[in-house]
Amino acid sequence: MKYVPLLSASLLTLGVAAAAHADTLKKVADSGKLTLAYRESSVPFSYVEGPGKPLGFSMDIANAVVQEVKKRTGKPVLEIEYIPVTSQNRIPLLVNGTIDLECGSTTNNSTRAKDVSFAINHFYTGTRLLAKKSSRIKNYADLENKTVASTTGTTNSQVMRKYNADKKLNMQIILGKDHADSMLLVEGDRAVAFAMDDILLFGLMANAKNPAEWEVVGDSLQVEPYACMLRKDDPKFKALVDGVITGMMKSGEFDRLYKKWFMSPIPPKNINLNLPMSAQLRDSLKAPSDKPAL
Repeated sequence: MKYVPLLSASLLTLGVAAAAHADTLKKVADSGKLTLAYRESSVPFSYVEGPGKPLGFSMDIANAVVQEVKKRTGKPVLEIEYIPVTSQNRIPLLVNGTIDLECGSTTNNSTRAKDVSFAINHFYTGTRLLAKKSSRIKNYADLENKTVASTTGTTNSQVMRKYNADKKLNMQIILGKDHADSMLLVEGDRAVAFAMDDILLFGLMANAKNPAEWEVVGDSLQVEPYACMLRKDDPKFKALVDGVITGMMKSGEFDRLYKKWFMSPIPPKNINLNLPMSAQLRDSLKAPSDKPAL
């Protein structure tokens, strides 16, 4: 397995036309290589335990897809290349053919579906706030005239901007380059709270230097589904990815993975998030759907 560093922004626009009508399975069969994206701090979905060691709930799903791709292409020995991505560059890198599949913490919504396709949804979450207990931030009204962090390229930053305008809270919203960077803005008192998907906030809090200093607060502003992301107009590859995830849901493997990452101690600090499966996700196991958020 090969791990490569993050690509420079100058490469993002290369090869868009060539990848516009990609046949991923043919591309993999011809090259003998499948390229997977990973996130560096989206605990417990996709993150790194050490240099070049991506792991997590979504990465386990991606690795299950790898096994099916090997069977489908007749390539039992397939080169797997891992490339780190951010919220900002994950879609361009997929569209231009640099990566073949992104299973991380990406919201399936209608705007993104103009550029990419999504597999069936495998998690549901909503925007909440991570804050130091000492800040006494409990809900969005407490953010009036204060500085709030979010992450570049996320739906959460858009949600917060709209909420700020609608409620006239006069918040200043600053953006970190990734989730770990956004949390550092709060840790260093440059912001009073970090607005992000609640499950990611619980994961970051669990792996903080002192988890007891933090808390996840605020109402959930909206419900959003997570899904693996692939190139548009590639029905064969989408059918394969959907088939793998649906098969995991039907066989009980998905439930086992959920317990592994959400109900058991996880690396690197062996902290248990202790987050039971939501009713919405439980229902989706019975009727899998790729329906996007509004």
